[in-house]
Amino acid sequence: MKEKTTTDLGKDPLGKLLLKLAIPAILAQLVNMLYNIVDRIYIGHIPEEGALALTGIGLCFPVLMLVMAFSCLIGMGGAPRAAIYMGKGENEKAQKILGNCVTVLIVISILLTAAFLLFGESLLYLFGASEDTIGYALPYMRIYVCGTIFVQFALGLNSFITTQGFATISMATVIIGAALNIILDPVFIYACHMGVRGAALATILSQAVSALWVVGFLGGKKTKLKIRRKDLPIKKEYILPVMALGVSPFVMQSTESLINISFNTSLSKYGGDMAVGAMTILTSVMQLVWMPLSGLTQGAQPIISFNYGAGNQERVKKTFRMLICSALGFSLVMGGIVMLFPQVFVSIFNKNSKELVDISVWAMRIFMVGTLILGIQSACQQTFLALGQAKISLFLACLRKIILMIPLIFILPHFFENKVFGVFLAEPVSDIIAVIVTGTTFFFAFPRILEQSGASS
Repeated sequence: MKEKTTTDLGKDPLGKLLLKLAIPAILAQLVNMLYNIVDRIYIGHIPEEGALALTGIGLCFPVLMLVMAFSCLIGMGGAPRAAIYMGKGENEKAQKILGNCVTVLIVISILLTAAFLLFGESLLYLFGASEDTIGYALPYMRIYVCGTIFVQFALGLNSFITTQGFATISMATVIIGAALNIILDPVFIYACHMGVRGAALATILSQAVSALWVVGFLGGKKTKLKIRRKDLPIKKEYILPVMALGVSPFVMQSTESLINISFNTSLSKYGGDMAVGAMTILTSVMQLVWMPLSGLTQGAQPIISFNYGAGNQERVKKTFRMLICSALGFSLVMGGIVMLFPQVFVSIFNKNSKELVDISVWAMRIFMVGTLILGIQSACQQTFLALGQAKISLFLACLRKIILMIPLIFILPHFFENKVFGVFLAEPVSDIIAVIVTGTTFFFAFPRILEQSGASS
């Protein structure tokens, strides 16, 4: 833990500062993505049953997303609040926020674990499971939810490490767990003949190690914000503003569950298990674009939040300009590569089922069109969040997923003879409309937010 502790978010050169914070955050997101993707890669290549097994664990995706959504509610709501207080020099309030977040994460973990164990099977059938796939989905889900507390701590509290400028420590949180997961997956899945159960067990054990790392650092000597017993009792003046700000990332993440359920039920109806399996591959590849974007915006968040709290308008503007140029450039390049070579990305997950491969390849080119400009959406929405603009960020999150995408999943198939094509088309249509609205909103709102804050240039 030899992280440099002299990072000055208010004075260090912005280009180097953004690189210093964003690169570890991007790497952390890429490695974090391996938790689920590595499971799918190994499961998808199980001889004879790989295609159905891949579909089965894909049906658990809404559960995984909901668990992570609650960690975003607290972590991504609490970390910017803490950074803003630190920018104002009110470190004691930032400490209180961290303590309250720890307690709420524990409570949430208990409630989620109980709910999914009691109602998990019924939910999976609701999500689009069939008699052929439930035998893979249910064992995976039951084991995974037993590690909910580890996911909440590893993801939710890691934001408090990033927001202090300890980007390398934050990255190590994810790398440690993901590396362990990569090692344990083949051992449990193949050597121990545990199949999907082994994949789930490898994941929760890896998350447990990550959680211990986070708690150990936040309870240690190097952290600026420390977990203290006296800060654990929940106080509404601290936790309610955290949850208000965290609603936006919570909606963004939890609606991934609703979207995945909507896609799976529609695809199951029009295309069967292989169409649902293709959706598992598409969402995995989409993460290759979205997760690095998320890491980039997370790297910029502490800089924007700190300087906004300190009243430094010019640094906020410059940071955003660098952020949106980087985000858009990445989404254009990565989205283009995926659309040009879809078969390469599909083969990562399955090569043996011709039916699954064929539907995944043609669907990929449709599904990924909107990702070409997704960098604008990511940069603008995260900047609103970093500025404490919970209502605007929440609206934009709801627009893309709830207002646009979910209705389109059920409406568009009625306009095409190929119903499966209509379902997949919902993704790019909603992405493009959302980017236009988000960019326009930011263009008009951003100057007013800085002006109203009383920031000085």
